[in-house]
This record gives sequence, C-alpha cells and structure tokens, in this order.
Amino acid sequence: MKKIAVSIGDLNGIGLEIALKAHDEVKTMCNPIYCINETMLQWGAALLGLNVPMDFNTEECGEVFEITPSIVSAKAGEASFDSFTTAVALAKTSHADAIVTLPINKEAWNLAGIIYKGHTDALEDMLGHEAIMMLGSNRLFTILFTHHVPLKEVSEQIKTKALHRFFINTHEALRVEHIGVLGLNPHAGDGGVIGDEEAKIAKAIKKANEELDKDIFFGPLVPDSAFTPKSLEERRYFICMYHDQGLIPLKALYFDESVNITLGLPITRTSPDHGTAFDIAYKGKNPSTKSYINAIKEAVKRSEKPMLDF
Repeated sequence: MKKIAVSIGDLNGIGLEIALKAHDEVKTMCNPIYCINETMLQWGAALLGLNVPMDFNTEECGEVFEITPSIVSAKAGEASFDSFTTAVALAKTSHADAIVTLPINKEAWNLAGIIYKGHTDALEDMLGHEAIMMLGSNRLFTILFTHHVPLKEVSEQIKTKALHRFFINTHEALRVEHIGVLGLNPHAGDGGVIGDEEAKIAKAIKKANEELDKDIFFGPLVPDSAFTPKSLEERRYFICMYHDQGLIPLKALYFDESVNITLGLPITRTSPDHGTAFDIAYKGKNPSTKSYINAIKEAVKRSEKPMLDF
C-alpha cells in the first residue's frame, strides 16, 4: 500500500481528533505516517478521551507546548508548520508517496512568524513549482485562478498572458475536457457594460484552445448561473477567478465531502476542505471525518500518476 504522510494541523483544532477517529478506516487504504511530537500526541489524545492505536505510526517533529483548545497561538502555529514541513520532507525523499494536510490556522502561522499564508504558497516556494489549487468532490471541481488575495486585488491579476498559461497548466495537470471558465463580473460583464475583464478572459480561452487544437475551455460563463443542475450535467470542472467564487457553490452543495487538491507539483498533496473548527474542538462534538477520508482516497489515487520532477 501507498505510504501517506499526514501533517496533523493545528493541535488546538480538530485535526488530531479526526486523525485518531479515522485511523482504522484510513489504514485499510494506505500506510499513514502521522507527523507529530509523541508527547503532544499522548497529551492531545488524553484531552480528547481517546486511546492512541498501537499501529499509529508517527514521525517525530515539533516542540512540546500546552494545548489550549480553540485558541489561536503562536506555539500551535509553529507546531503545525513543523508537522507540515516534516510531511513534505518525507515525500521529497520518497519516504512517503503523498501528503495529506489537516487544517492549519493562518493567523497562528502569522503569529509564529511564518512567512506563508498557507499550505499552497508554502509548497510553491519549497518545491519550486507554480501550484494550482483545486477543490471538489466527484460531482464538482472548482479550480482557483487566484488564491488568498484581497478581493480588491483580483481584477489586477486578470491578464491574458497569465490566464493563458494557467489554462495550459491546468489542462496538463488534469487531462480532462470541457472545463468551464467563469467571468469576473456580474453577468460576465454584459459585453463590457459592467467591466472589461471578460475580454481578457475570452482572449486567453481562445489562445489556449488554439494551442491545444481542441475546444477544452468554455466561457466566460456568467458566474451566478454556472453551477445550475443543467450546467453541472455538461461539465464538472470550473476555473474560477477568485477564492469565494469557487468555494461558495462547492461548500453549499458538498460541504462534508469536498477535498482540496494541489495540482502542478512534483508531489501529491490533498487536504480536507474545512478549517480547524475551533468552535467544536475538544468538546465532544464528533466532527465529521468524511472530507479527511476523501482526501486520503484522492492522495492514494493521484500518487499512482506520474509526477513532475523537482
């Protein structure tokens, strides 16, 4: 079976509880390696009232600190970053076939002095490749042209050359047909009445399809009608211009089961499509493990495919 390195996420959140509760199912699909300090594992499990399974295989990392459930802290941020970098190192040295990242808290990373906003831009820097963020389930996948940037800055990044390169890279990573491309503005600009970004998007679509010698990309699609049942019958993949444009419909339809998949990298990385859930951490609320288990399944499946070189 494939070896999957699991970064445990923010220990003040729900990551450890999910990993412990899903372990029996996960180990039937892969050989998981949990990146966590052994002392912190035992302390966290005790706080949760859970036993650590005998076959819960760990890779030691990070420092010992006091777990404070549901609290943003620099120590927790530093520990989650150490867990993440340990998982990446295992994959880079072929000691793991893929990584699955449990949720971090971006504010905690910032408090810890970590320069990255999240996993995706950290992976880009560490691996020297431009990452593509895709989130979805078997019935809908949304691919984000821009990630965690302020909304007011999105229009500045809508440029034909950058879009064209992104479209080609997306096709190379996915090898699927019928990818919808959303416009940026209401009504996809209404022919330039509400905005002119759609002209750049349309030009990039045309250039990409000509280069591929096939109509792969379609649009610009009107954002408020792109995800109707009829539209989803025609295609499952959509390139969205900004974070919430893709995440709102996805989470409205498939919140408990969707997965975050990073494309375009020399290692496979997936993640549950939810956050640290500080509101329920360590409170006996029994958080769903469905998204995490789907992330494991995707990591195993995608690690079978040839990857890029470092």
